[in-house]
Amino acid sequence: MNTTPQSLRTHIGFFGRCNAGKSSLINAIAGQSVAIVSEVAGTTTDSVVKSMEIGALGACVLIDTAGVDDSSALGEQRREQTLRAAERCDIAVVVCGATEDYVLEKSLLEGFVGRKVPIVVVLGKSDMLISPEKRAEQVERELGAKPLLVSATNRSGVAELIDSLVRLRGDAKTTDSIVGSLVESGDRVVLVMPQDASAPKGRLILPQVQTLRELLDRHCTPICCQPEELEHTLAGLTELPKLVITDSQVFGYVAERVPEGVALTSFSVLLACNKGDREAFMQGARVIDSLTERSRVLIAEACSHAPQTEDIGRVKLPRMLRQRVGEGLQVDVVGGADFPADLTPYDLVIHCGACMFTRSHVLSRLARAQSACVPMTNYGFAIAHLQGILGRVSLP
Repeated sequence: MNTTPQSLRTHIGFFGRCNAGKSSLINAIAGQSVAIVSEVAGTTTDSVVKSMEIGALGACVLIDTAGVDDSSALGEQRREQTLRAAERCDIAVVVCGATEDYVLEKSLLEGFVGRKVPIVVVLGKSDMLISPEKRAEQVERELGAKPLLVSATNRSGVAELIDSLVRLRGDAKTTDSIVGSLVESGDRVVLVMPQDASAPKGRLILPQVQTLRELLDRHCTPICCQPEELEHTLAGLTELPKLVITDSQVFGYVAERVPEGVALTSFSVLLACNKGDREAFMQGARVIDSLTERSRVLIAEACSHAPQTEDIGRVKLPRMLRQRVGEGLQVDVVGGADFPADLTPYDLVIHCGACMFTRSHVLSRLARAQSACVPMTNYGFAIAHLQGILGRVSLP
């Protein structure tokens, strides 16, 4: 369980005001002390993230967030952290307390509805309410959603909440398949995986591992090689492979050596289709043709690793772009949770494959780019277009 990547877990976020009972509720669901509980408002500061295995929910991530009404000196920063947490949630639990109105909760609800994130509305600390039914009626009247009455103290409603999360998990779950319809049982698949200076020492990167595992699960025959061994590998096969999957940085090299009748794609393209919007990314890649030396491009990486020699995001891709557009092209690079609140200064956003992100997180970033009228693509689509082979790439 602990080895399940976070990007493959269902992310469940708990949102609401200070002292609404978010942390207590998380502890009740987890069956252990995950979040600090206190009557002092603003106890939860940064978002608390806990990977768990919870019965029918399976592998999930519980996210406890700071109160949206935090008025402390650091309140604004904490609210920003809460909004960041909201972007990566597959399911949102909006926890309501005994307040005069539910304007803040309605704002939260509208944000999740706009991003099509499944929601559960909860009336927390119901054991402490004088008339929980009347309070529930007020919540339903103001939010348009009937709340579950839950008490972390006596655990009433906790089982019902978990059942609701399980149902919503099924609704929120996207296809787990990376290669999709590109292969069938018994197919041979060649995986081209450079092990250069930028590759991690002693292990394969996550997209390679996930793809390899799926091919084995689907009873395909994966054959792995490095780029310089590709021709020898193909020549040694009694019949051509059904598919070749390559690291995007050697897309052009591999395309020249793969026969026309063999399907070709990359790990990054597969992840883009699995986690994002392939049509939007395809259109975003074509925007590269309209860039000039006065343009500005944002490159976003999901992980926050230290820069490597010949790093794809920080070195190779910017170099490819400037070779096409000109040395004056401005390229900014951000990593991990960093992503500009204002994307309007940019002409294009190029995202990595996002193996460390959930689909919800990628789509949230895409929605932010689209709301700013900034096209977005990903490494695989961008490199394929730069190397003139985008039309040759097979999509799942």
